Amino acid sequence: MPNNTSKEILSPLLAPLPPETTPELADDFAVFIDILGFIPNSLLTMQRKPEMVKGFAALTKGVMGSGSVVDGGFKRLIAHFSSRAAGCQYCEAHSLIAAGIHGISDDKVAAVWEYKTSPLYSEAERVALDFALAAGSVPNAVDAPLMEAMRAHWNEEEIVEILGAVSLYGFLNRWNDSMATEIEASPKALGDDILAKGGWTGGKHVK
Repeated sequence: MPNNTSKEILSPLLAPLPPETTPELADDFAVFIDILGFIPNSLLTMQRKPEMVKGFAALTKGVMGSGSVVDGGFKRLIAHFSSRAAGCQYCEAHSLIAAGIHGISDDKVAAVWEYKTSPLYSEAERVALDFALAAGSVPNAVDAPLMEAMRAHWNEEEIVEILGAVSLYGFLNRWNDSMATEIEASPKALGDDILAKGGWTGGKHVK
């Protein structure tokens, strides 16, 4: 699994702007406050193009919203594993903190590195997390046996939602790693506490 453990210190390509810079984005920013408890620096940077924030908020609600059939907390675990494959340490921490906010137990979050063997994870969840790792990799590593395993455990609507979570975070992986977005205090603390044992350092996102 790729994981950028570089200790090189970079300044973000662009600095986040205060949320009040673009008052018309208040409702869109509220989507992410609900997800994370704060407005992420990624969106505060992106607001230079307000329509991008609006579009991304709409897609986020479509993928992660209340009409979902796949558990919302588990979809954040999907996002974590696809971000792990992509090597975006900012998104690894963000998605895992969101999983906890949206119902994944502290014990299950803490066992994220042992998902293959932990009794806290079902076989269907293990298959979906394997799929997220493969789908988040470049080149893509989804193969016929993995497709067959997904079909055995998840229906068509669920598969669409799972891949939607991978794809949503694919945008964020590239945005935040290319921008060297600085990670906020709460996801950094979670990364240091839980993800560091698997090699997480925060990389370019820690100043």
